[in-house]
Amino acid sequence: MRALFVFTPPESRRFIAKAVARLPEVQAAREGDEIVIGHGGTNVYVAEEVFGECPDRDKFLSGLIIHRTLCVTQAEEKPPLLVLRRGVRVPPGPTMDETLRNFGRNSVFIKGANAVDPDGNVGVFVANPAGGTIGWSFGILSARGSHLIVPVGLEKLVPSVRDAARSCGQDTFYYCQGIKIGMIPVMNARVVTELDAFRILFDLEAVHVGGGGSSDSEGAVVVVASGDRERLDRAIALIESIKGEIALRPAKSLCTNCLPTILPANDEAARREVDSCMYRGKAEDELPPFMRGA
Repeated sequence: MRALFVFTPPESRRFIAKAVARLPEVQAAREGDEIVIGHGGTNVYVAEEVFGECPDRDKFLSGLIIHRTLCVTQAEEKPPLLVLRRGVRVPPGPTMDETLRNFGRNSVFIKGANAVDPDGNVGVFVANPAGGTIGWSFGILSARGSHLIVPVGLEKLVPSVRDAARSCGQDTFYYCQGIKIGMIPVMNARVVTELDAFRILFDLEAVHVGGGGSSDSEGAVVVVASGDRERLDRAIALIESIKGEIALRPAKSLCTNCLPTILPANDEAARREVDSCMYRGKAEDELPPFMRGA
């Protein structure tokens, strides 16, 4: 039997988050090891499903596409990474090395993505010239064999993450609508899309058959799931319960006081500013019309 479902982006995020919380490695680490959840729109929903809440949910983002451009959240308003150590929430360390000091093979790091391809590779935009969250953590996670879980909706499907990553690079752009980005490709993560969520939650096979939308359904994906009626009925009940999921309402960084990234160095004289957005420092009336009043 078959059933067809339409997921708006917030509905996809909630559905995927429920599947991430059900993963055996996440359930085991919740009480017996460590879980770190990085900033990101989908990870807000993951945090709510795994931790029970996401403090400052509309601010628990970093880079975002907003006002029709690439941007970042206001740095001083961004909450810290969420860390759960043997069932107890603890503050992250001052650096990623410190935060992941005790990470091992059973520890879990959850990070969203900006691109996913049909082969299950994911790509993460990086606005920080030093690599950002994924750049600072990926080497440690790969070296130690920790679980890297990447929840990502099919609205972010691209033909090839490899080609996408090769097309990005902060210093390669002559023109960029918003903050300049690179992309770090990730080939060894446990990726969870809507299709994976059907398997994890209901043991159903699913196919991505379309997408698009208008009004409050921009970015929607259409999925057909196949299986026996009892499993489909359980899927229908859960998915109908999350229909109408409310979208996040993040605020972009103000261009007038957006600070350049500071690259540290052992020698104070070697520190340098990286001005990576052509709109930085502009007043509202100086911005392009497509960015105003959005």
